[in-house]
Amino acid sequence: MTVPLSILDLAPISAGSTAQQALRNTVELAQHAEQWGYHRYWLAEHHFVAVASSSSITLIGLVAANTSRIRVGSAAVQVGHHTSASIVEAFGTIDALYPGRLDLGLGRSGHRRAQFGSEPAHPKGGRPVVDTATGRTEIRDGVVVPPPFDPGRIVDRSRFVASLRALQQPGAQAPDFADQIDEVRALLAGTYTSADGIPLHAVPGENARVQLWLFGSSGGESAELAGRLGLPFAAAYHVAPGTALDAVAAYRAAFRPSEYLAEPYVVVSADVVVAADDAKAKRLAAGYGHWVYGIRAGTGATEFLPPEAAGPLTPDQLRLVDDRLATQFVGSPGTVVERLAALRRVTGADELLVTSVTHDHADRLESHRLLAEAWGLRAARAA
Repeated sequence: MTVPLSILDLAPISAGSTAQQALRNTVELAQHAEQWGYHRYWLAEHHFVAVASSSSITLIGLVAANTSRIRVGSAAVQVGHHTSASIVEAFGTIDALYPGRLDLGLGRSGHRRAQFGSEPAHPKGGRPVVDTATGRTEIRDGVVVPPPFDPGRIVDRSRFVASLRALQQPGAQAPDFADQIDEVRALLAGTYTSADGIPLHAVPGENARVQLWLFGSSGGESAELAGRLGLPFAAAYHVAPGTALDAVAAYRAAFRPSEYLAEPYVVVSADVVVAADDAKAKRLAAGYGHWVYGIRAGTGATEFLPPEAAGPLTPDQLRLVDDRLATQFVGSPGTVVERLAALRRVTGADELLVTSVTHDHADRLESHRLLAEAWGLRAARAA
């Protein structure tokens, strides 16, 4: 059976373009995605880089306002940068106008100051699925599983630390991730009580018809917490291909039936570029290595280069991004469908989440259209 496909969008800014145009592109892609039969449209939260989804909750409201059926949500709200009340009230506000369509995805990125340099590559018991002694890439039934990327390899952490400081009030401390998830659940359910015992009710927000998700990239806290709470889980293969399969396994091992789910539900992400043939797709994806290098080098996501400006990467640059290049799904519809089917088979994913970045918006639209058609999604009838 063909599983649903959904879209993850960062609202990338292309070289020579603007944030304003990137936001217009996001709304247009979401409208097309709804017509092409995609199941969800999720927005990522990233700050102080060349993507326009920094205020992802605001953008979710704009996408919901410009679509009518597709589910819209966050992938994910970085809860360390927000209070639980502000998250629930914001999603409650959108849900009040577009009820029953929102996915409230939560991630712990905002809690991870220590990740860059002091945390191990596999925190809280996560284990690599490759031979780390040799650093060899494993091919598992057609799925590339590279050695896990160690964030400690990022030499310049100054921008990351400065960004975290700018996103929090002076002296503020993010609560424990699990505690904050409990707060969000309580606020949604109407059972929240403050530290001094006073009941508080989120208006709007309480009893909002949102679906709660947790996101993770390793077999650590997020995967285990999602399983223990019986929540749906999204594993970020497109960001952390060396540990995403661990995340899926840890989630399933920890899963307990809940009011949310009777059985585990897993979404797995992949970065794709689809074109009429393999050669054209490879050309359109030429800027991807430079884009990822900016992220891995500590600069953050830069403006996405056009193919003609994306020259070869140096050996040192390649060493920092080779895992992401090896696990990007680039090619004709048939090529990409074959690789996505392998990813679904190996992970047992209930749904796949695809993200695509190209310099020209028209090429990104075509990438998603071709994939929807080749995957067999049923296009929505015009109202």
